[in-house]
Formats: sequence, C-alpha cells, structure tokens
Amino acid sequence: MSTQAPLAPAPAAGASSGPVRTQRHLPRFAAAGIFLAGVVLGALLTVVTTGSNIPLTVVYGVVLGSLAVYLVSRSVEGSRKATDRFVTTVVTSAFLLAMVPLVSLIWTVLENGLPRLDSTFFNSSMLGVVGEGGGAYHAIFGTIIITVLATVISVPIGLLTAIYLVEYGTGRLKKAITFFVDVMTGIPSIVAGLFAYALFALLFGGGVRLGIMGAVALSVLMIPVVVRSSEEVLKLVPNELREAAYALGVPKWRTIVKIVLRTSIAGLGTGITLSVARVIGETAPLLVTVGIITGTNLNPFDGRMATLPVFAFYQLTQPGVPAQFGIERAWTAALVLIILVMALNVVARLITRLFAPKTGR
Repeated sequence: MSTQAPLAPAPAAGASSGPVRTQRHLPRFAAAGIFLAGVVLGALLTVVTTGSNIPLTVVYGVVLGSLAVYLVSRSVEGSRKATDRFVTTVVTSAFLLAMVPLVSLIWTVLENGLPRLDSTFFNSSMLGVVGEGGGAYHAIFGTIIITVLATVISVPIGLLTAIYLVEYGTGRLKKAITFFVDVMTGIPSIVAGLFAYALFALLFGGGVRLGIMGAVALSVLMIPVVVRSSEEVLKLVPNELREAAYALGVPKWRTIVKIVLRTSIAGLGTGITLSVARVIGETAPLLVTVGIITGTNLNPFDGRMATLPVFAFYQLTQPGVPAQFGIERAWTAALVLIILVMALNVVARLITRLFAPKTGR
C-alpha cells in the first residue's frame, strides 16, 4: 500500500510567491536638479577651456546635463526609465533652445520700438518730415488696403481650386494642378514681385507702380497657401455626410455648399487667416511693384503707395539726418507688423473655437 505525501497548502489570494521588489524612483525635481548641475558643470568646463563662448557653453551644458540625468536615472530606476528621461530631457532642451531666438527677437523689437509707439506715429505721415517726428499713418493704411485686395483675389481662386481637387478632380489634370501648387508654394517672394511687375509693364508700360500690382504679387504667394490649407480641411469632412446627402437626392453642388463647406468653415477660416498673416509682412515684392511715398495715397489704382514693410526698410537704409530718428521709426514699424500678425493668429484661433462643429452631447 503506497502512501501519498500531504499536499502543500495553496498560497492565500494576493500573497506573493517570492521576495517583493520595490521599484525605486527619483524624487520629483531630482531630474531637473541633476540636469542644471550638468549644465553648470558644462559651462564651467567651457569657460576654463575655451573662454566665454556662449554657443559652446550651451552645447556642452545640454550634453553633460542630459548624460548626467541618464546615468543617475539608470543607476536608480533602470535602463527603461533612464531612456525615457533622456529623451524627455533632449526634447525639452531643443524646445527651450528654439524659444531663445524668438524671445530675443520679441524683446529686441519691444525695447527699440516702444519709444515711438505714440499717437504721432499713427496719425501722421512722412510728408515734409526730415529728422524727428513723422509717422506711418500712410504705410499702415497702405498695408491694410493691399492685403485686403490680395485676400479678395486669392480666397475665391484658392478655395475653388481646393474644392475641385477634393470633389471633382481626377487623373492627370488633378496631378498637374497639385504639382504646380506645390511649386508655387516654394517660389521666392521676389519672383512674385517680378511677375506682377512684368504683367503690368506689358499692359501699361515700364516704370509703372500701383497698389494693385502689390496685391497681385501677394496673391501669387497667397493662393497656394489657401489651396493647400483648404484642401486638407475639406478632406477631413467625413464621406458619410456626402453619401447621406446623395442618398436623399441632393445635387453635388448643393451638397458641397450646404454640407461640406459648412462643416469645414472653422478650418477654412483659420487657413485663410493664417495665409493673410503669411503675406502681410512681405517686403521684396512690394519693393518692386509698389515702391514708397512720403504722403498718403489710399487709391490702389493711382500711383505708388506706402506699406509697413517697405516703410521700415527705407527708414533703416535711408534714415535721413539725424539717423537715429529713422531707425526708431523702422523698429516701431516692425513692432506694428508683429502686432498685426499676432492679432491675425488670435483671430484664427477664435474662428476655430467659435465655428468648429459641436460634437458634445
């Protein structure tokens, strides 16, 4: 008769079958402190070896800080967490380095442009002004008029082209249009100015300068941006909406107008606003087509007009006597341009928020 050994009692539910290993973690701000210590060490090494070289100081500091975070994290938390912290440190450092020139640019423009940001700058022109005084009243209105005309020209052409590419286009014609839109997106701005100048020189003779010429030049730069942004937005409209309309017997053109465009109105408005911000600060095409005047001309079909980018260019290169007053006006014109671009970006965000389709219950 064989005897059977008694079975061992089963472990209780939730009990561990072996020794419990506790995963260690660095304290909350330890990684940031280690990185800063590495940056300081890299800066000291740079100063000792090469002197006060700011670019090398930044590079050595970021490299040593990232390596210090990786090594300490690997010894405490393991290789997986150390790799995650290393990549996070590198990405964060790249972001901060990218912000340095932007912050420096804004600070420099504010520092140099704020002294002349007064009422005189906004309600007077440069007619008869030599030296101190004067303003950019004529240039501000010229920029607004030319940009509005360029928008009126570009938006219908760009939007209709995008509708064709998404809703109707097939075969070689669609590929050809897409190819040329891509080519136009990358052309230098001076080429657009030369094109507009050559076009109007054929019609009205050489030496002509008109505000409408600047609008045409800016529209050449603006149309491909409108086409690309509108095309991507229209592609985001679900096909189920189109198919539901077709099933109800709605014609295609009416489906596009009533459903596709209404659904994508927020994205279209944002793309158009950003395309305006893209061209409002262009200088080269306006130098060729519009030129500069010291007085006020609000008629884009009669003679030269002043614009803010060209105004800033001439105030910087031909400041007059004494020179510091022209340079101050140039910095203030640059500040006004930055304010206009920021305002357009805010408008784009507001359009997105107000007109985006409501998906909540």
